[in-house]
Amino acid sequence: MLFDIDKKPVSAFAAIDDSGGQLTFGELVELGQKLSTTLPKRELVFCLCENKVGSLAGFVALYENKDVCLLINAAIDRGLLDNLRETYHPSYYWMPESKIADFGFEVILNYKEYALCKTGEKAPEMHPELSLLMTTSGTTGSPKLVRHKYGNVENNAKNVAQAFGWTAEERGIIDLPMQYTMGLNVICSHLHAGATVLLVAANLMNPKYWQFIKEQKGTNFTGVPFSYEILNRLRFQKMDLPYLTTMAEGGGKLSDTLFATFANYAEEKGKRFFATFGTTETTARLAFLSPEQAVQKIGSIGKAIPEGTLYLVDENGHQINEPNTEGELIYEGPNVTMGYATSIEDLTTGDEFCGVYHTGDIAKMDEDGCFYIVGRMKRFLKLFGLRVSLDQCERIISEHFGIECACTGDDSKMKIYITKAELKDEVKKLISEKTGLISTLFEVNCIEAIPRFESGKINYKQLN
Repeated sequence: MLFDIDKKPVSAFAAIDDSGGQLTFGELVELGQKLSTTLPKRELVFCLCENKVGSLAGFVALYENKDVCLLINAAIDRGLLDNLRETYHPSYYWMPESKIADFGFEVILNYKEYALCKTGEKAPEMHPELSLLMTTSGTTGSPKLVRHKYGNVENNAKNVAQAFGWTAEERGIIDLPMQYTMGLNVICSHLHAGATVLLVAANLMNPKYWQFIKEQKGTNFTGVPFSYEILNRLRFQKMDLPYLTTMAEGGGKLSDTLFATFANYAEEKGKRFFATFGTTETTARLAFLSPEQAVQKIGSIGKAIPEGTLYLVDENGHQINEPNTEGELIYEGPNVTMGYATSIEDLTTGDEFCGVYHTGDIAKMDEDGCFYIVGRMKRFLKLFGLRVSLDQCERIISEHFGIECACTGDDSKMKIYITKAELKDEVKKLISEKTGLISTLFEVNCIEAIPRFESGKINYKQLN
Protein backbone atom coordinates (compact mmCIF):
# COMPACT_ATOMS: atom_id res chain seq x y z
CA MET A 1 0.00 0.00 0.00
CA LEU A 2 1.09 3.62 -0.54
CA PHE A 3 3.87 4.54 1.94
CA ASP A 4 3.53 1.02 3.42
CA ILE A 5 0.57 2.32 5.41
CA ASP A 6 -0.70 -1.24 5.88
CA LYS A 7 2.53 -2.04 7.77
CA LYS A 8 2.17 0.80 10.29
CA PRO A 9 0.66 0.20 13.76
CA VAL A 10 -3.11 0.18 13.16
CA SER A 11 -3.91 2.28 16.23
CA ALA A 12 -1.21 4.91 15.61
CA PHE A 13 -2.52 8.30 14.49
CA ALA A 14 -1.77 9.20 10.88
CA ALA A 15 -3.44 12.60 11.22
CA ILE A 16 -5.19 14.87 13.73
CA ASP A 17 -6.87 18.14 12.73
CA ASP A 18 -7.65 21.25 14.75
CA SER A 19 -11.42 20.74 14.45
CA GLY A 20 -11.27 17.50 16.45
CA GLY A 21 -10.87 15.00 13.60
CA GLN A 22 -8.61 11.97 14.06
CA LEU A 23 -7.42 9.33 11.64
CA THR A 24 -5.42 6.18 12.39
CA PHE A 25 -3.30 4.18 9.96
CA GLY A 26 -5.74 1.30 10.45
CA GLU A 27 -8.63 3.52 9.36
CA LEU A 28 -6.69 4.53 6.25
CA VAL A 29 -6.31 0.87 5.31
CA GLU A 30 -10.02 0.23 5.93
CA LEU A 31 -11.10 3.19 3.78
CA GLY A 32 -8.82 2.01 0.99
CA GLN A 33 -10.41 -1.43 1.09
CA LYS A 34 -13.93 0.01 1.15
CA LEU A 35 -13.23 2.36 -1.74
CA SER A 36 -11.82 -0.48 -3.84
CA THR A 37 -15.20 -2.22 -3.70
CA THR A 38 -17.16 0.98 -4.34
CA LEU A 39 -15.25 2.85 -7.03
CA PRO A 40 -13.76 1.58 -10.30
CA LYS A 41 -10.09 2.26 -10.97
CA ARG A 42 -8.91 5.04 -13.30
CA GLU A 43 -11.68 7.49 -12.53
CA LEU A 44 -10.87 11.22 -12.63
CA VAL A 45 -11.72 12.73 -9.23
CA PHE A 46 -11.74 16.40 -8.29
CA CYS A 47 -10.66 16.54 -4.63
CA LEU A 48 -11.86 19.71 -2.91
CA CYS A 49 -9.20 19.96 -0.25
CA GLU A 50 -9.27 21.27 3.30
CA ASN A 51 -6.80 20.68 6.11
CA LYS A 52 -9.09 18.05 7.57
CA VAL A 53 -8.59 14.32 8.14
CA GLY A 54 -11.39 13.43 5.72
CA SER A 55 -9.65 15.31 2.91
CA LEU A 56 -6.34 13.56 3.54
CA ALA A 57 -7.95 10.12 3.89
CA GLY A 58 -9.77 10.46 0.58
CA PHE A 59 -6.63 11.41 -1.33
CA VAL A 60 -4.66 8.43 0.04
CA ALA A 61 -7.48 5.94 -0.64
CA LEU A 62 -8.13 7.25 -4.16
CA TYR A 63 -4.43 7.22 -5.00
CA GLU A 64 -4.14 3.65 -3.74
CA ASN A 65 -7.16 2.67 -5.87
CA LYS A 66 -5.32 3.95 -8.99
CA ASP A 67 -7.82 6.74 -9.51
CA VAL A 68 -6.44 10.10 -10.65
CA CYS A 69 -7.06 13.07 -8.35
CA LEU A 70 -6.89 16.74 -9.18
CA LEU A 71 -6.26 18.53 -5.88
CA ILE A 72 -8.14 21.83 -5.62
CA ASN A 73 -8.79 24.30 -2.82
CA ALA A 74 -12.29 23.62 -1.45
CA ALA A 75 -12.79 27.39 -1.27
CA ILE A 76 -11.99 27.96 -4.97
CA ASP A 77 -14.18 30.46 -6.80
CA ARG A 78 -17.13 28.52 -8.26
CA GLY A 79 -16.66 30.00 -11.71
CA LEU A 80 -13.05 28.86 -11.84
CA LEU A 81 -14.02 25.40 -10.59
CA ASP A 82 -16.73 25.10 -13.25
CA ASN A 83 -14.15 26.08 -15.88
CA LEU A 84 -11.90 23.23 -14.74
CA ARG A 85 -14.84 20.83 -14.77
CA GLU A 86 -15.83 21.86 -18.30
CA THR A 87 -12.22 21.34 -19.41
CA TYR A 88 -11.52 17.93 -17.84
CA HIS A 89 -14.93 16.30 -17.17
CA PRO A 90 -14.29 14.56 -13.83
CA SER A 91 -16.43 11.51 -13.11
CA TYR A 92 -16.37 12.01 -9.33
CA TYR A 93 -15.81 14.67 -6.66
CA TRP A 94 -14.36 14.07 -3.18
CA MET A 95 -15.77 17.02 -1.28
CA PRO A 96 -16.74 18.33 2.16
CA GLU A 97 -20.25 17.20 3.10
CA SER A 98 -21.12 20.86 3.67
CA LYS A 99 -20.80 21.49 -0.10
CA ILE A 100 -22.94 18.60 -1.38
CA ALA A 101 -26.11 20.71 -1.65
CA ASP A 102 -24.31 23.23 -3.88
CA PHE A 103 -23.72 20.65 -6.61
CA GLY A 104 -26.60 18.18 -6.56
CA PHE A 105 -24.40 15.17 -7.29
CA GLU A 106 -25.26 11.60 -6.28
CA VAL A 107 -23.55 10.67 -3.01
CA ILE A 108 -21.77 7.30 -3.14
CA LEU A 109 -19.90 7.24 0.18
CA ASN A 110 -19.53 9.38 3.32
CA TYR A 111 -16.43 9.45 5.49
CA LYS A 112 -15.31 11.80 8.27
CA GLU A 113 -17.29 14.83 7.03
CA TYR A 114 -16.32 14.17 3.39
CA ALA A 115 -18.28 12.51 0.59
CA LEU A 116 -17.57 10.76 -2.69
CA CYS A 117 -20.03 12.12 -5.26
CA LYS A 118 -20.77 10.97 -8.80
CA THR A 119 -21.03 13.69 -11.46
CA GLY A 120 -22.70 11.53 -14.10
CA GLU A 121 -19.86 12.09 -16.57
CA LYS A 122 -17.71 9.31 -17.97
CA ALA A 123 -14.05 9.33 -16.91
CA PRO A 124 -11.80 10.63 -19.71
CA GLU A 125 -9.10 8.48 -21.26
CA MET A 126 -5.85 8.80 -19.29
CA HIS A 127 -2.31 7.53 -19.68
CA PRO A 128 -1.76 4.38 -17.55
CA GLU A 129 1.15 6.03 -15.70
CA LEU A 130 -0.80 9.19 -14.83
CA SER A 131 -1.22 9.20 -11.04
CA LEU A 132 -2.06 12.75 -9.91
CA LEU A 133 -2.87 16.22 -11.24
CA MET A 134 -2.01 19.50 -9.56
CA THR A 135 -2.66 23.02 -10.74
CA THR A 136 0.35 25.09 -11.72
CA SER A 137 -1.19 28.39 -10.71
CA GLY A 138 -1.86 27.57 -7.08
CA THR A 139 -4.73 30.04 -6.85
CA THR A 140 -6.19 31.19 -10.15
CA GLY A 141 -7.81 27.96 -11.30
CA SER A 142 -5.80 27.83 -14.52
CA PRO A 143 -6.60 24.80 -16.68
CA LYS A 144 -2.85 24.21 -17.01
CA LEU A 145 -2.03 21.23 -14.81
CA VAL A 146 1.08 19.28 -13.90
CA ARG A 147 0.82 15.57 -14.71
CA HIS A 148 2.42 13.27 -12.12
CA LYS A 149 3.35 9.67 -12.80
CA TYR A 150 3.48 6.73 -10.40
CA GLY A 151 6.66 6.92 -8.34
CA ASN A 152 6.85 10.74 -8.18
CA VAL A 153 4.96 11.18 -4.90
CA GLU A 154 6.41 8.00 -3.39
CA ASN A 155 10.05 8.80 -4.20
CA ASN A 156 9.86 12.41 -3.10
CA ALA A 157 8.22 11.42 0.20
CA LYS A 158 10.92 8.81 0.81
CA ASN A 159 13.85 11.05 -0.09
CA VAL A 160 12.58 14.09 1.81
CA ALA A 161 11.93 11.92 4.89
CA GLN A 162 15.52 10.68 4.57
CA ALA A 163 16.92 14.19 4.14
CA PHE A 164 15.07 15.46 7.21
CA GLY A 165 15.61 12.31 9.27
CA TRP A 166 11.90 11.84 10.01
CA THR A 167 10.90 9.00 12.33
CA ALA A 168 7.56 7.71 13.57
CA GLU A 169 7.95 9.99 16.60
CA GLU A 170 7.50 13.17 14.55
CA ARG A 171 4.34 15.25 14.82
CA GLY A 172 4.48 17.51 11.78
CA ILE A 173 2.58 20.79 11.80
CA ILE A 174 0.76 21.26 8.47
CA ASP A 175 -0.83 24.66 8.02
CA LEU A 176 0.09 24.81 4.33
CA PRO A 177 -2.85 23.67 2.16
CA MET A 178 -2.66 20.06 1.00
CA GLN A 179 -3.47 21.05 -2.60
CA TYR A 180 -0.26 23.09 -2.54
CA THR A 181 2.67 20.94 -3.65
CA MET A 182 4.84 21.57 -0.57
CA GLY A 183 1.92 21.05 1.80
CA LEU A 184 1.21 17.68 0.17
CA ASN A 185 4.89 16.74 0.35
CA VAL A 186 5.08 17.50 4.07
CA ILE A 187 2.05 15.26 4.59
CA CYS A 188 3.40 12.44 2.43
CA SER A 189 6.92 12.45 3.88
CA HIS A 190 5.46 12.11 7.38
CA LEU A 191 3.09 9.31 6.36
CA HIS A 192 6.06 7.52 4.78
CA ALA A 193 7.86 7.69 8.14
CA GLY A 194 4.79 6.49 10.05
CA ALA A 195 4.60 9.85 11.81
CA THR A 196 1.55 11.91 12.80
CA VAL A 197 0.40 14.85 10.71
CA LEU A 198 -1.15 17.79 12.60
CA LEU A 199 -3.53 19.48 10.15
CA VAL A 200 -4.16 23.12 11.03
CA ALA A 201 -6.88 25.21 9.41
CA ALA A 202 -6.37 28.17 11.76
CA ASN A 203 -3.78 30.73 10.66
CA LEU A 204 -0.66 31.80 12.52
CA MET A 205 -2.36 34.90 13.93
CA ASN A 206 -5.09 32.83 15.58
CA PRO A 207 -4.56 31.80 19.25
CA LYS A 208 -6.25 28.49 18.34
CA TYR A 209 -3.24 27.67 16.15
CA TRP A 210 -0.77 27.89 19.00
CA GLN A 211 -3.08 26.19 21.47
CA PHE A 212 -3.47 23.23 19.09
CA ILE A 213 0.23 22.69 18.35
CA LYS A 214 1.11 23.02 22.04
CA GLU A 215 -1.55 20.49 23.08
CA GLN A 216 -0.48 18.11 20.31
CA LYS A 217 3.25 18.62 20.96
CA GLY A 218 4.14 19.56 17.39
CA THR A 219 7.76 18.73 16.61
CA ASN A 220 8.35 20.43 13.26
CA PHE A 221 7.03 23.33 11.20
CA THR A 222 7.21 24.12 7.48
CA GLY A 223 6.43 27.60 6.22
CA VAL A 224 6.67 29.90 3.22
CA PRO A 225 8.44 33.29 3.42
CA PHE A 226 5.27 35.06 4.58
CA SER A 227 4.92 32.51 7.40
CA TYR A 228 8.33 33.53 8.68
CA GLU A 229 7.48 37.22 8.39
CA ILE A 230 4.46 36.57 10.63
CA LEU A 231 6.51 34.49 13.08
CA ASN A 232 9.01 37.32 13.35
CA ARG A 233 6.24 39.84 14.08
CA LEU A 234 4.81 37.49 16.72
CA ARG A 235 8.24 37.33 18.40
CA PHE A 236 8.31 33.61 17.85
CA GLN A 237 11.84 33.43 19.24
CA LYS A 238 10.47 34.17 22.72
CA MET A 239 7.75 31.49 22.62
CA ASP A 240 7.93 28.42 24.81
CA LEU A 241 7.70 25.48 22.39
CA PRO A 242 9.85 22.75 23.96
CA TYR A 243 8.73 20.00 21.58
CA LEU A 244 9.50 21.94 18.38
CA THR A 245 12.88 20.74 17.10
CA THR A 246 12.82 21.49 13.36
CA MET A 247 11.83 24.42 11.16
CA ALA A 248 11.79 24.33 7.37
CA GLU A 249 11.23 27.02 4.75
CA GLY A 250 10.32 26.83 1.08
CA GLY A 251 7.82 28.14 -1.46
CA GLY A 252 9.84 31.22 -2.32
CA LYS A 253 12.99 33.11 -1.42
CA LEU A 254 13.30 34.18 2.20
CA SER A 255 15.01 37.53 2.70
CA ASP A 256 18.60 37.23 3.87
CA THR A 257 17.69 39.09 7.06
CA LEU A 258 14.94 36.64 8.03
CA PHE A 259 17.04 33.69 6.89
CA ALA A 260 19.84 34.79 9.21
CA THR A 261 17.40 35.52 12.06
CA PHE A 262 15.93 32.01 12.08
CA ALA A 263 19.17 30.21 11.26
CA ASN A 264 20.83 31.89 14.24
CA TYR A 265 17.81 31.25 16.46
CA ALA A 266 17.89 27.55 15.60
CA GLU A 267 21.61 27.30 16.28
CA GLU A 268 21.31 29.09 19.63
CA LYS A 269 18.34 26.97 20.78
CA GLY A 270 19.66 23.61 19.60
CA LYS A 271 17.02 23.31 16.85
CA ARG A 272 17.33 22.68 13.11
CA PHE A 273 16.55 25.17 10.33
CA PHE A 274 16.18 23.74 6.80
CA ALA A 275 16.03 25.96 3.73
CA THR A 276 14.45 24.05 0.84
CA PHE A 277 13.53 24.61 -2.79
CA GLY A 278 11.14 22.88 -5.17
CA THR A 279 8.43 23.11 -7.79
CA THR A 280 5.17 21.37 -8.60
CA GLU A 281 6.94 19.86 -11.61
CA THR A 282 9.37 18.09 -9.27
CA THR A 283 6.70 16.94 -6.79
CA ALA A 284 7.71 19.69 -4.35
CA ARG A 285 11.22 19.45 -2.92
CA LEU A 286 14.30 19.17 -5.12
CA ALA A 287 16.96 20.75 -2.88
CA PHE A 288 17.71 21.41 0.77
CA LEU A 289 20.41 23.10 2.79
CA SER A 290 21.84 21.11 5.68
CA PRO A 291 20.97 22.82 9.01
CA GLU A 292 24.64 22.68 9.97
CA GLN A 293 25.40 25.07 7.08
CA ALA A 294 22.47 27.46 7.53
CA VAL A 295 24.35 30.18 9.42
CA GLN A 296 27.36 30.06 7.09
CA LYS A 297 25.39 29.96 3.81
CA ILE A 298 22.65 32.54 4.22
CA GLY A 299 20.24 32.46 1.26
CA SER A 300 21.37 29.13 -0.17
CA ILE A 301 19.01 26.33 -1.22
CA GLY A 302 21.82 23.83 -0.66
CA LYS A 303 22.16 20.70 -2.77
CA ALA A 304 19.86 18.15 -4.42
CA ILE A 305 17.76 15.81 -2.30
CA PRO A 306 18.81 12.11 -2.19
CA GLU A 307 18.59 10.44 -5.63
CA GLY A 308 18.50 13.84 -7.34
CA THR A 309 21.05 15.86 -9.32
CA LEU A 310 21.32 19.63 -9.74
CA TYR A 311 23.43 21.54 -12.26
CA LEU A 312 23.53 24.76 -14.25
CA VAL A 313 23.55 25.36 -17.99
CA ASP A 314 24.42 28.44 -20.03
CA GLU A 315 22.27 29.98 -22.77
CA ASN A 316 23.61 27.41 -25.23
CA GLY A 317 22.68 24.47 -23.00
CA HIS A 318 26.26 23.70 -21.98
CA GLN A 319 26.84 22.65 -18.37
CA ILE A 320 28.53 25.22 -16.14
CA ASN A 321 31.14 23.85 -13.75
CA GLU A 322 32.84 27.05 -12.62
CA PRO A 323 31.67 28.39 -9.23
CA ASN A 324 29.80 31.70 -8.94
CA THR A 325 28.75 31.65 -12.60
CA GLU A 326 25.07 32.21 -13.31
CA GLY A 327 22.99 29.83 -15.41
CA GLU A 328 19.63 28.08 -15.57
CA LEU A 329 19.04 25.56 -12.79
CA ILE A 330 18.36 22.02 -14.06
CA TYR A 331 17.17 19.11 -11.91
CA GLU A 332 17.17 15.37 -12.62
CA GLY A 333 15.55 12.78 -10.37
CA PRO A 334 12.75 10.24 -9.87
CA ASN A 335 10.39 12.96 -8.63
CA VAL A 336 10.32 14.81 -11.98
CA THR A 337 6.77 14.69 -13.32
CA MET A 338 5.48 13.84 -16.83
CA GLY A 339 4.72 17.32 -18.16
CA TYR A 340 1.67 19.54 -18.47
CA ALA A 341 -1.98 19.32 -19.47
CA THR A 342 -4.07 22.20 -20.78
CA SER A 343 -6.85 20.07 -22.28
CA ILE A 344 -8.56 16.73 -21.71
CA GLU A 345 -6.62 15.24 -24.64
CA ASP A 346 -3.34 15.91 -22.81
CA LEU A 347 -4.30 13.40 -20.11
CA THR A 348 -3.35 10.60 -22.53
CA THR A 349 0.13 12.02 -23.22
CA GLY A 350 3.18 10.12 -22.01
CA ASP A 351 6.28 11.34 -20.16
CA GLU A 352 7.58 14.52 -21.81
CA PHE A 353 10.14 15.55 -19.17
CA CYS A 354 11.82 12.11 -19.03
CA GLY A 355 13.33 12.77 -15.62
CA VAL A 356 14.84 16.18 -16.46
CA TYR A 357 13.29 19.50 -15.46
CA HIS A 358 14.45 22.94 -16.58
CA THR A 359 13.34 25.11 -13.66
CA GLY A 360 13.45 28.46 -15.43
CA ASP A 361 15.31 29.84 -12.41
CA ILE A 362 18.66 31.59 -12.69
CA ALA A 363 21.12 30.36 -10.05
CA LYS A 364 24.79 30.15 -9.19
CA MET A 365 26.85 27.55 -7.34
CA ASP A 366 29.52 28.26 -4.75
CA GLU A 367 32.85 26.50 -4.27
CA ASP A 368 31.21 23.90 -1.98
CA GLY A 369 28.57 22.95 -4.52
CA CYS A 370 25.71 24.80 -2.79
CA PHE A 371 23.24 26.62 -5.03
CA TYR A 372 21.74 30.12 -4.73
CA ILE A 373 18.69 31.34 -6.67
CA VAL A 374 19.30 34.80 -8.13
CA GLY A 375 16.31 35.34 -10.45
CA ARG A 376 13.51 33.89 -12.59
CA MET A 377 12.97 33.40 -16.28
CA LYS A 378 9.23 32.67 -16.06
CA ARG A 379 6.17 34.85 -15.58
CA PHE A 380 4.78 33.87 -12.21
CA LEU A 381 5.03 35.16 -8.66
CA LYS A 382 4.95 33.38 -5.33
CA LEU A 383 2.58 35.36 -3.11
CA PHE A 384 2.30 33.94 0.41
CA GLY A 385 4.20 30.98 -1.02
CA LEU A 386 1.48 30.23 -3.60
CA ARG A 387 2.41 30.35 -7.26
CA VAL A 388 0.27 32.87 -9.13
CA SER A 389 0.38 33.10 -12.92
CA LEU A 390 0.72 36.67 -14.14
CA ASP A 391 -0.63 35.68 -17.56
CA GLN A 392 -3.69 34.01 -16.05
CA CYS A 393 -4.41 37.08 -13.90
CA GLU A 394 -4.21 39.27 -16.99
CA ARG A 395 -6.75 37.05 -18.74
CA ILE A 396 -9.14 37.11 -15.76
CA ILE A 397 -9.09 40.92 -15.61
CA SER A 398 -9.28 41.45 -19.37
CA GLU A 399 -12.16 39.01 -19.83
CA HIS A 400 -14.16 40.34 -16.87
CA PHE A 401 -13.85 44.05 -17.64
CA GLY A 402 -13.14 43.98 -21.36
CA ILE A 403 -10.01 46.10 -20.90
CA GLU A 404 -6.31 45.93 -21.60
CA CYS A 405 -4.10 45.16 -18.63
CA ALA A 406 -0.61 44.00 -17.74
CA CYS A 407 0.66 42.30 -14.59
CA THR A 408 4.17 42.39 -13.18
CA GLY A 409 5.69 42.47 -9.68
CA ASP A 410 7.75 40.38 -7.29
CA ASP A 411 7.09 37.88 -4.51
CA SER A 412 5.95 40.65 -2.16
CA LYS A 413 3.35 42.32 -4.42
CA MET A 414 1.67 42.04 -7.82
CA LYS A 415 1.50 45.26 -9.85
CA ILE A 416 -1.48 45.56 -12.18
CA TYR A 417 -1.56 48.18 -14.94
CA ILE A 418 -4.84 49.32 -16.54
CA THR A 419 -5.94 52.33 -18.59
CA LYS A 420 -9.26 53.12 -16.87
CA ALA A 421 -8.81 54.79 -13.49
CA GLU A 422 -12.46 54.31 -12.50
CA LEU A 423 -11.93 50.53 -12.40
CA LYS A 424 -8.95 50.48 -10.03
CA ASP A 425 -10.90 49.43 -6.93
CA GLU A 426 -13.01 46.90 -8.83
CA VAL A 427 -9.94 45.30 -10.42
CA LYS A 428 -8.25 44.90 -7.06
CA LYS A 429 -11.41 43.42 -5.55
CA LEU A 430 -11.86 40.96 -8.43
CA ILE A 431 -8.30 39.62 -8.45
CA SER A 432 -8.30 39.32 -4.65
CA GLU A 433 -11.51 37.27 -4.81
CA LYS A 434 -10.34 35.11 -7.71
CA THR A 435 -6.98 34.26 -6.12
CA GLY A 436 -8.20 34.08 -2.52
CA LEU A 437 -5.36 36.40 -1.46
CA ILE A 438 -5.66 39.61 0.56
CA SER A 439 -6.06 42.81 -1.45
CA THR A 440 -2.92 44.44 0.00
CA LEU A 441 -0.86 42.04 -2.15
CA PHE A 442 -2.12 43.85 -5.27
CA GLU A 443 -1.25 47.35 -6.48
CA VAL A 444 -3.37 48.72 -9.32
CA ASN A 445 -1.88 51.53 -11.41
CA CYS A 446 -3.59 53.57 -14.14
CA ILE A 447 -1.45 54.48 -17.14
CA GLU A 448 -2.21 56.14 -20.49
CA ALA A 449 -1.48 53.05 -22.60
CA ILE A 450 -0.07 49.55 -22.15
CA PRO A 451 3.42 49.66 -23.74
CA ARG A 452 3.92 47.11 -26.52
CA PHE A 453 6.58 45.97 -28.96
CA GLU A 454 6.01 46.11 -32.70
CA SER A 455 4.99 42.45 -32.50
CA GLY A 456 2.09 43.47 -30.27
CA LYS A 457 3.53 41.76 -27.19
CA ILE A 458 3.53 43.74 -23.95
CA ASN A 459 6.82 45.48 -23.11
CA TYR A 460 7.10 44.46 -19.46
CA LYS A 461 10.59 45.91 -19.13
CA GLN A 462 9.20 49.38 -19.83
CA LEU A 463 6.52 48.87 -17.18
CA ASN A 464 9.15 47.86 -14.62
